[in-house]
Amino acid sequence: MFSLILFEPEIPPNTGNIIRLCANVGARLHLVHPLGFDLDEPRLRRAGLDYRALACIEEHADLASCLARLGAARVFALSTKGRRRVHDQRFEAGDAFLLGPETRGLPDWVLEERGAEAVLRLPMREGNRSLNLSNAAAVVLYEAWRQTGFSGGI
Repeated sequence: MFSLILFEPEIPPNTGNIIRLCANVGARLHLVHPLGFDLDEPRLRRAGLDYRALACIEEHADLASCLARLGAARVFALSTKGRRRVHDQRFEAGDAFLLGPETRGLPDWVLEERGAEAVLRLPMREGNRSLNLSNAAAVVLYEAWRQTGFSGGI
């Protein structure tokens, strides 16, 4: 199993899509406050359909408490500032992936705490800014799951 950490997410439909994604790949979702919405937001529920009941979701007051909960898990931050590509990293069961708010990404202090080797990027065409948060989450979770042989999948 993998963990996906959303640091201060802002857009309800993105989080709803990610809830659905996590339920389908067996990843645990960690939501780091403050959230830009209420978890009962209709747009979140619409995007997540009935998958919320199938997903493992934990809320955390701050990033430090989330990371403490994850213990010794390797935590990789996704950022357009990363020098290493997601596909060049060898993932293991138990790894965690940290994504930032939609409008501003992860703050520099979070990237510095992770260290350059743990800050990964998704390849994009030159001149483009970023991918949608739920798309980026899907790419990294499916790549990690692929690398581990789609364990637990059918």
